[in-house]
Amino acid sequence: MAPVIMTFGCYDYDRTLPIMDGRVPVEGCEIAPIRLKSEALFPRALQRAEFDIAELSVSSYLMQTSKGTSEYIAVPAFVSRGFRHSAIYINKNSGIENPKDLEGKLVGVPEYQVTISLWVRGILQDEYGVDFHKMKYRNGGMNVAGRKERLPINVPDTVDVEPIPQDKCLSDMLAAGELDAVISPEKLTCYLEKDPNVSLLFKDPVPEEKKYFKKTGMYPIFHFIVIRKAIVEENPWVPANVFKALVEAKKIAVQELDDIAEYSALKLTLPWFVSDLDETRELMGDDYWPYGVEPNRKELETMCRYSHEQYLSERLLTVDELFAPDTLTMPGR
Repeated sequence: MAPVIMTFGCYDYDRTLPIMDGRVPVEGCEIAPIRLKSEALFPRALQRAEFDIAELSVSSYLMQTSKGTSEYIAVPAFVSRGFRHSAIYINKNSGIENPKDLEGKLVGVPEYQVTISLWVRGILQDEYGVDFHKMKYRNGGMNVAGRKERLPINVPDTVDVEPIPQDKCLSDMLAAGELDAVISPEKLTCYLEKDPNVSLLFKDPVPEEKKYFKKTGMYPIFHFIVIRKAIVEENPWVPANVFKALVEAKKIAVQELDDIAEYSALKLTLPWFVSDLDETRELMGDDYWPYGVEPNRKELETMCRYSHEQYLSERLLTVDELFAPDTLTMPGR
């Protein structure tokens, strides 16, 4: 039987690169990789389903799944994760001293619906008692003007969401005091250029992020890998084989890190790489980037709750309906 030819739209992370460069095959498939960053990839996947396999924003996927409009089904491989206490920037003249002070303030976000906004609002609510209804959201481009919500949102009047002017960006508005704070996955230009009016909300975010993990055991998930449903209907074996390949690719990435750490000379231009790797494992365990449903059920249930609470999902989703049935019990390592 001829292999199924499938495009794979994704960034070339170390954990996906072995599939994109052909070292790890997907059984029964011929993969045509398309390397794209999320800003270019997600609108094309969400609005036009251009890719057969794609990396996709979890928040937007939850929105479409709750409405029954998603053209994709996910597999439980989480290629993008992160702690985002370091992603909250403030204008020093805004009167923000602690998270609770964000209430009533103008807070810039790239989009209300993006996964970083979902997680940060939820963490601020659960861990710091911040009422996310009381922040006033202003969405637009982070360092470059012109970004818009990739999918329509329908929030109640109790949530204040408005776009910024199309000729402005969040970074410039924060530095000018036109915004009080910004939640951004991308480092803001004003911060990188050391604008005297701009700082992080959490001045030393890494200890705060480690504290969060110790308390909750959660490592926030940002992107799924999804497959077009039309392909799965014709080839029901595809999700399991794609997931197996993603697990194998991650194994290779982790082994490469171990090989680098064990070599006597540093391969990476990063002086404390080995100690960072050791500290990560000490805190988070050997499988610190887990795939599979069960090891990630708490994060997934939390995201479903956040999405519904924040008026993005039309209903409260269950974890098991997010993934191809054959992959629900597959091991992630």
